[in-house]
Amino acid sequence: MKCENDGGGQYYFTMSKKTFWTILLILLVVVAIIVIVHKVKQKNQPEPQQEEIVVVPPQDEIPQDETAEVPSGPMWLELPSAEDFDAEYRVTHYAQMEGRRQRNYTILYDEDTYVSYWVAYPLCHSHLTSRREEVWAYDAIVPKSSQTSVKSGYGAGCPTSNYPKNFYARGHQIPNADRNGVPEMMAQTYYSTNMTPQIQNGFNGGIWAKLEEAVRSFVPQGDTLYVVTGASFRKVNENLAAKKIVNKNDGKSLPVPNYYWKVLLKVERSNGELSSARTLGFWLPHDDLKGHSYMEYAVSVDQIEQWTGFDFFVNLPDNLEVAAEINSKLSAFMN
Repeated sequence: MKCENDGGGQYYFTMSKKTFWTILLILLVVVAIIVIVHKVKQKNQPEPQQEEIVVVPPQDEIPQDETAEVPSGPMWLELPSAEDFDAEYRVTHYAQMEGRRQRNYTILYDEDTYVSYWVAYPLCHSHLTSRREEVWAYDAIVPKSSQTSVKSGYGAGCPTSNYPKNFYARGHQIPNADRNGVPEMMAQTYYSTNMTPQIQNGFNGGIWAKLEEAVRSFVPQGDTLYVVTGASFRKVNENLAAKKIVNKNDGKSLPVPNYYWKVLLKVERSNGELSSARTLGFWLPHDDLKGHSYMEYAVSVDQIEQWTGFDFFVNLPDNLEVAAEINSKLSAFMN
């Protein structure tokens, strides 16, 4: 590069072609280095934690070829079969617990009925205390348009013989009391997708609440109880209509489940391997059951599979699953 005079007192710079291309090459190398450094920094940053959400195709779009892949989930013992998709959303919620991110619960949610057909979760003593903090809200990762508002009660009455002023409560499937030891997890139990209309007196505040309390008492000391809670409109091949109510919060029409159920699993391990499993189920008609005990409705997990069409505890070894799911006795489950 040279500085030259134009003869009129003005100076200008000139450079050879070789110098020009050398400078341009240096600039390109610098830009490339900057881009590479930026990408390396991005790669080394931890990816943001996302909720797991699987949008399930309609049943007639699921591959029928036995060799075709079907959406699957983690090998958690509480998860029903991944093939039993009968709704649009399978969602797992996570939260911080004991210093790390852990699963809270998984739902199979149907936007047409505003019902989760099942809610599956692990339950241990670390989840439990006695606090209660109500934060009624939409599910954070299901489109709001696919939900119904639970900001206040449904505003629908359901007189029963024992309670002429009975009404439908916002009934949890995973109870807030099953997560009251972990505030973030407890807040997620108040999501709309975890709620269904439940008869308050004689059911939600009676036999169902007592069953929920009993389930918490079944948690093994220092171990985990695996729970799936569900709502059903009818048994498989049963011709039974669902009553509908209108939610005063948003005017949406909500079908009311005719049954509620729970299936429970306890396991033992030897040298890190599953060595035994015990299960028990409860199937309750959704009615004013004042004066009845939840033990009247104990059944086998096999029976609930037949009534719902779902396949539970599929991540157990086959020999343990088959033997465990025929039990319908609390004494055998507890031993």
